[in-house]
Amino acid sequence: MYYALDAIRRRPGRSAITALGIGLAVGLVVILLAVSAGIQTSATTLADASGVDLIAASANTTITTGSVPPIAHAHELASSVPAADPNVVVASPWLVSEPVFGNASLWAAANASHVPRGWSPTGAGAVGWIPSDNTGIQIPTISNGTGFTFPGDPHYANGSFDGPFTHEIVLDQGLAAVLGVGVGDLVWVAAAGPVGPSALAGWYANATAFRVVGISGPFFLIPSALLSFFYLSELQSIFGEGSPSTDYASILLIHLTDPTTASTDQVTIEAAFPTLTVITLAEVLGAVQQVVNLYRTFGTLIGIIGIVVAALFATTVLQMSVDDRSRELALLRAVGYTRARVGSLVGQEGVLLSLLGLGVGLPIAYVGAHALNSYLLGLIPGLPVGFSFVSFDLAVIFSGVALVLAIGLLASILPAARAMTLPVAEELRAP
Repeated sequence: MYYALDAIRRRPGRSAITALGIGLAVGLVVILLAVSAGIQTSATTLADASGVDLIAASANTTITTGSVPPIAHAHELASSVPAADPNVVVASPWLVSEPVFGNASLWAAANASHVPRGWSPTGAGAVGWIPSDNTGIQIPTISNGTGFTFPGDPHYANGSFDGPFTHEIVLDQGLAAVLGVGVGDLVWVAAAGPVGPSALAGWYANATAFRVVGISGPFFLIPSALLSFFYLSELQSIFGEGSPSTDYASILLIHLTDPTTASTDQVTIEAAFPTLTVITLAEVLGAVQQVVNLYRTFGTLIGIIGIVVAALFATTVLQMSVDDRSRELALLRAVGYTRARVGSLVGQEGVLLSLLGLGVGLPIAYVGAHALNSYLLGLIPGLPVGFSFVSFDLAVIFSGVALVLAIGLLASILPAARAMTLPVAEELRAP
């Protein structure tokens, strides 16, 4: 090893550039591995924390389906599914949609026929549910206000849809900030926006006013930067679906007493309700794993290209080193060093250069991965505290060490072969 250190010391510039090239290649691969490991780990953690053990959607719906057809008789399913399967704690129907919101300032401007340029209603995500029927399922935390007042779904009124409207709404912090409203303020909601400023007064006349009863934190189960929450029947009424024949929801979230029997419950529920497709948490995580694997394959191809380039670069540098020290190597052979011993000296130099590259690459990977993680966390709202897109576990670090050793050994093959076959007599006679 002393010989390898001396060879690197005598050519510091070339050695530093080689180590940097190896470090960059290894750093890129380690970042890709850390991101794929982080996404998979965080997805599993979030899924376990959500309390959702089964997801029911309309029949023939798959995880990769772009659109989700509506589920009929949503309110009835909240009681009939637990009745059909005693292991079900709660079956919560959720209607996910995108209505349009207006605030009091825009309403006043519309009534005064003077709407400032750029002012218009805001489209945002919405969840209609039965607020009191989400036992065991993670829901957003109310940071300000009391939240929904009444249990159940008063307007549903046991299927008549003629009960009183509460006109209560909870907004997440992002939507409340965009609308400039707080607890106690009114917001107006409609299924679609006006066609232009001249239609704004008519839009308000036909929109429904809701009073804000709570401001919630971000909610990772629904990937929307701006989100609102309604009683299920009241959100249905905005879209003309609030009647016994149009009692629709998007999905049914199911929490089980014993989640280890999820596959059995899946079969039980699908047999009792042929109009539903039931998806287990394992299937959801499997779909996530497929996406991660696709990303990892793409990343692996990029990494292989980087490794090959780094190995070729290191090979060239080691070949130059052998040519520069050809007389020294010939002299070693002349004083009794075997071919294998001489070849091992070149191999040691290659491994040492790679280890120097590891010393460069791991800090680059660590800093780069955490910078990427910070960027993605800022780009995607609603993620819970503790979520991370990267994971530097032992497997990732071990992969980085294995890569640099592989680069060093591969890069040493041709230069070592060259050193082992140097013509001793000719090299010693050379001027």
